[in-house]
Amino acid sequence: MSVRRVALLTAGGFAPCLSSAVGGLIERYTEVAPDVEIIAYQYGYHGLLTGTSVVIDDAARASAKLLHGFGGSPIGNSRVKLTNVKNLVHRGLVEAGQDPLEVAAEQLRADGVDILHTIGGDDTNTTAADLARYLLEHGHGLTVVGLPKTIDNDIIPITQSLGAWSAAEQAARYAANIIGEHRSNPRMLIVHEVMGRHCGWLTAAAAREYRTWLDGRQWAPSLGLSRERWEVHGVYLPELSVDMAAESERLKKIMDAQGNVNIFLSEGAGVPQIIAELESRGEEVQRDPFGHVKLDTINPGQWFARQFAERIGAEKVMVQKSGYFSRSAPANERDLALIRLMTDLAVDSALRGEAGVIGHDEDDDDRLKAIPFHRIAGGKAFDTSEPWFGALLADLGQPFGSATLGGHD
Repeated sequence: MSVRRVALLTAGGFAPCLSSAVGGLIERYTEVAPDVEIIAYQYGYHGLLTGTSVVIDDAARASAKLLHGFGGSPIGNSRVKLTNVKNLVHRGLVEAGQDPLEVAAEQLRADGVDILHTIGGDDTNTTAADLARYLLEHGHGLTVVGLPKTIDNDIIPITQSLGAWSAAEQAARYAANIIGEHRSNPRMLIVHEVMGRHCGWLTAAAAREYRTWLDGRQWAPSLGLSRERWEVHGVYLPELSVDMAAESERLKKIMDAQGNVNIFLSEGAGVPQIIAELESRGEEVQRDPFGHVKLDTINPGQWFARQFAERIGAEKVMVQKSGYFSRSAPANERDLALIRLMTDLAVDSALRGEAGVIGHDEDDDDRLKAIPFHRIAGGKAFDTSEPWFGALLADLGQPFGSATLGGHD
């Protein structure tokens, strides 16, 4: 296909892949199609609606490799849902009576964009597909090729999302310092709250990474430096059921024996129960433009801490969230290799006119390809039957439980 101009945008929350993915796309186009002009919309769909973009000039192309060493997004993100008209009008991004999808599509047409690369989650990429469909229906062809970004690793049917491995590694690093607080007070309860609205993969992977770090330490129990005090004592995910009474009894024995308890908690665990509790008191549950409950306003970590603290006799409670620390980190070596594979294929697919989201397809023997947009969805649950996760819980002496606690909001 004949390509004159390519546009890039990053959207949604941050993940440790955005900067590198932008760099990888620029590098690949410079390598295989150097005459193609590249522009970047600033702050994702916010910039597309307002027509705010920058041209990736020769100096930017020459410096693209530097982006692999940074986190965040050099071109900016925002949470903009093009079908939430009321929100967009309120924010001044469209005028009353305008169709945001039409505004965005017309901006792409006015900018002469032939290929759009979106780096984001399921909402980001399926919205891009809607734009492409609108333009096609109105006589302007546009190839959209997305890259899967989410630290939750919960995009259907993609095996591994960009940035998730790095986020797990960073969450473990964060936990090492937080759990170091366990001797700051007798009978200490530490809750490490990890991002993961519907999917517990990140929490589980972070716990595994942290315990690998523990495996590499030397211990001196006679000096008070014991692995038991630094250990993970409970892992709670949206997909898991838990018997709170039984878990409290188990954790109290740990508290009585060593004077502290450390928990890894997915922010989505227990959300339905927390919402029910708030609404029963007549409190309003705040939601974002995508309809998701604003988890920072209901504080799952604090809720769990309250449930456990009195039952296990905690004298002091600390709840710490690793999300922003993890998601804004640069990509690690494992993610950098995956990003390179995906960005190279994204460019090659786009130049062939093949649309879709790049990823290893779980329903096609994990083959790396452009997966059609209609198959992309969010909220993939973590498979708790994974052998490594079962081994983790067995090591901790934590049962799967029986009473439901957790799930979708």
